[in-house]
Amino acid sequence: MKLLFVVNPVSGDIDKKQFLQEATKLCSNKLIEYRFFKTTGVDDKENLKKVIREYSPDKVASAGGDGTTLLTAVCLKNTGIPMGIIPLGSANGMANDLAVNRDPLIALADLIHSEKYLDLDLILINDKYFCIHIGDIGFNAKIIEDYSKDPRRGKITYLKYFIKAYYSKQTFEYEILANKKVYKGKAIMIGICNGRKYGTGVPLNKNGNPFDGKLEIVLVNYATAKTLLSAGLSIFNDDYIDIHNAQVIESNEVSIFLSEKKILQLDGEIIGKVDEIHAKVLKGAVRYISQNKTVLPINTKKEIKQNA
Repeated sequence: MKLLFVVNPVSGDIDKKQFLQEATKLCSNKLIEYRFFKTTGVDDKENLKKVIREYSPDKVASAGGDGTTLLTAVCLKNTGIPMGIIPLGSANGMANDLAVNRDPLIALADLIHSEKYLDLDLILINDKYFCIHIGDIGFNAKIIEDYSKDPRRGKITYLKYFIKAYYSKQTFEYEILANKKVYKGKAIMIGICNGRKYGTGVPLNKNGNPFDGKLEIVLVNYATAKTLLSAGLSIFNDDYIDIHNAQVIESNEVSIFLSEKKILQLDGEIIGKVDEIHAKVLKGAVRYISQNKTVLPINTKKEIKQNA
């Protein structure tokens, strides 16, 4: 087996040296040929695609957070080369959604031994950007922007910026075209979901399934003290999600028009301010290695494909 590691050396302020040393030992003991690709923040997409073409790995391990997972997935799109996730970031939302073991070395062992594969969707945004997990406009995007500038990480830091954004929240008008219908209203946030929970653990979409060929648009129409409390507590228990405060639109393609430009974030990356968004599901664009030994992630009923 030829294994390619895509490593973000700085994700989550986590020192990757120990993991890389242990991963090297594990691969050597199992007689696995391996190579490390370390991201630098400069031309990563082009450089990784070149390495994939030249090295032609049998499997790829994304070692980082949600941003590294997205980068790896985009570079593997439509290649048929399977990828798995090693959770080593400050935000591991996709790994959590897919029930990947939180211990990086166990996750690696599961990735190596698994012969179960699923067809993972990507979301194409404005024919230019991609989203593999969760993106949004407005309220939470502002939280992410502030959170990303803070050297501290974790749930408490996230809640601090959640409260700050709450007291400065602003509604905006939207018009959405989906399923041959028009939806109009006001919101403080619009979520674009392929998964369920943010990397901080806050759930946004109970119905997220990144293998079903659909996305969910979650419209958060207002915010009250009760909603704020629910959002905070939902980090610890899904039962606290205030489902009455959000409308969900399920489709495979949507167009969103805003009354004013708002911040857009995709998988933790701030894209900028936009007033139009066109989102389309690329069904089964990435071959994903299931690292869950007991149950299928997201309760998907899709039949697992066995490695030929």
